[in-house]
Amino acid sequence: MHERLAADFARFGESLPTDWPACVRERYRIDLTAEYLGVSLPHPIGKGSGQLSLRLDQLETDAEAGLAFVVLKTVVGEDAEGRRTMGAWAVHETRMAVERRTFEGREGWTVTWRGRGWDRPFAEYLQLVRGARALTRGTGMLTIPSVKLHLPPAGAPFASGEYARTIGDLAEAWGPEPLLVEKDFSPTLAGNALADERVSVLRWIEEVPALIRVSAPRGARVALKLMNARFDDAFQREMLAAAAHSADAVTVFNRLWDAERQVAYGGWELSGRNLRVLKSAPVAIPRSGTGNVESGRMIVEYARRGCTSVQLHTGFQLPLREYPASAGSRTARTLHRLVFHPETGLIAALLELEAAGALVRRDGELRFLDLARGAS
Repeated sequence: MHERLAADFARFGESLPTDWPACVRERYRIDLTAEYLGVSLPHPIGKGSGQLSLRLDQLETDAEAGLAFVVLKTVVGEDAEGRRTMGAWAVHETRMAVERRTFEGREGWTVTWRGRGWDRPFAEYLQLVRGARALTRGTGMLTIPSVKLHLPPAGAPFASGEYARTIGDLAEAWGPEPLLVEKDFSPTLAGNALADERVSVLRWIEEVPALIRVSAPRGARVALKLMNARFDDAFQREMLAAAAHSADAVTVFNRLWDAERQVAYGGWELSGRNLRVLKSAPVAIPRSGTGNVESGRMIVEYARRGCTSVQLHTGFQLPLREYPASAGSRTARTLHRLVFHPETGLIAALLELEAAGALVRRDGELRFLDLARGAS
């Protein structure tokens, strides 16, 4: 089996099969079916919200490579008069710096940029959502909008008009089905005075999903992308517990905040904290893992903590020399490395779990979701 994987890794480095999840199922009897926000996916690998999900041509490249899903760049909500309570997050910045970041002797990657949310007119974002939905219908790659909406200080009301206008228009652009949306608790929020009070943060988590649902004419399913707060692990678990009573899913957890440099960052420190918290918290709500998804083995680590899918962004931006594949888009090269690498890829990691007795075949197949749903 290892020889077969090594041969496929070399061959697919020139070009991935059109339907590579089906190829994996046929050649290795591994079913990579995954899930995000209640939607069945052909495999667990998606792209998180950011600079690589703000144009239709980026999404088309992702679909061609066979990515499972994409969360669109985060739009900043506004009311009917165009007022935005989170307007400070609509920062224009396109330059991204791909940097090495070392933590406890392990060198990883992070991407730094000063921008935050969507900085163009809201109407252009709605156009992107419509185009993304058409792409989903044509290719099967799930695309989901992401949004920042008003988060009040303690004792203050929510700006319901901002929720009504933003979510209502997103739902119209989405189409006749219930809206799927990710609410972004940005890492930059962790550096804002708004996040100083634990009670306020928990209130946001408890109340925001209901405000989104009531603002969507045909209903909505809401994933909360939870931030890494400036508090301890226990508070991260409190946020998860609160989300389990309010949201339909969580994306865990957003990047860390460097108060000195005033930027968010990832790497091994991020995945270390995320995995530690997830391991210590009961799986009470569907999870999508994010943070330093640098290998198929890291996908397995998130899955063993209850994540039925993963999202990455930095991994699609590395220098070309970091990808073993000799051709293809960065999306295709990333999938090739994450799935087929004979030592660190997802297939190799799942086969290793089978050999150790930690994952067993059902009806002759190993199933990725058995790993994720077997977490407790």
